[in-house]
Amino acid sequence: MVRMTASSGRRVLLAAPRGYCAGVDRAVIAVEKALEQYGAPVYVRHEIVHNKYVVQTLEKKGAIFVERTEEVPPGSIVMFSAHGVAPTVHEEARQGRLATIDATCPLVTKVHKEAVRFANEDYDILLIGHEGHEEVIGTSGEAPDHIQLVDGPGDVSKVEVRDPSKVVWLSQTTLSVDETMETVDALKEKFPQLISPPSDDICYATQNRQLAVKQMGAEAELVIVVGSRNSSNSKRLVEVAKLAGAREAYLVDFADEIDEAWLEGVSTVGVTSGASVPEVLVEQVLDWLARRGFEDVEIVKAAEESITFSLPKELRRDLREEAAALVAERGGSGAPGVAAQ
Repeated sequence: MVRMTASSGRRVLLAAPRGYCAGVDRAVIAVEKALEQYGAPVYVRHEIVHNKYVVQTLEKKGAIFVERTEEVPPGSIVMFSAHGVAPTVHEEARQGRLATIDATCPLVTKVHKEAVRFANEDYDILLIGHEGHEEVIGTSGEAPDHIQLVDGPGDVSKVEVRDPSKVVWLSQTTLSVDETMETVDALKEKFPQLISPPSDDICYATQNRQLAVKQMGAEAELVIVVGSRNSSNSKRLVEVAKLAGAREAYLVDFADEIDEAWLEGVSTVGVTSGASVPEVLVEQVLDWLARRGFEDVEIVKAAEESITFSLPKELRRDLREEAAALVAERGGSGAPGVAAQ
């Protein structure tokens, strides 16, 4: 734990690392580059990352977020979010005469490839994750006949496999490390020959942010996690803070969502942010706390992060021309780059 020196009774423990991970940074920059390179609109299937502020900012720049591929006009550019999509979605884009940019986080792509490999070897794949999460939907779509979802330890009793000697577990990348291992332990008790993935599926950034919160949780009466409610990794940070000893922990998108009543009887506030949260939102929370006497900030440093990912290769092509060619080649209506009315 590395800290700055505090000089008063009221203090803030600020987690490091926090905020953007390499996959989120890559995805957000990819949208910005696409808008700069090809002009608006650029369509994005689902939120590029799970953060309200990021989505609103990109919308102002010309990004259009859609829930279904069919909502994108033929001849347009569509980007797939950092959470990844199933192969059927790529096929929908081809059928819809769309030029695509795949901004799937490389760590999610790794899990997709693991799913395909184990399915090809005819394993039953137990995917630990939360039902309905976009990443889980995308991974499951890689091998739907071989994958079954295990949503926590309570689901283990319902799991049935064809051959207990050919079963492997994979994981959603944004889960709580402790919760995942609890599920794995329960699965191994039921299936002693259960195989683990060749490398850890839970994202390095998720683990590092949880580790920092564990370190601050024992000292902070209150932990404020900056992040959106549909962000799995942000919600896990709230849970980890409480398990680590924090009296209360809350998830907020913006500083003005903080309730002053939370500060009653509190001398130490922990602050962190999910992996899809820009630093400006954390700075606003720190300013809000400073105006209420929490001016001293100590850094709780759990790990160093230096990982970066290159931008999607599709940004090196002329996708507007490619999209127009798809329409011309296959026929159909829809002017390239024109939003549906």
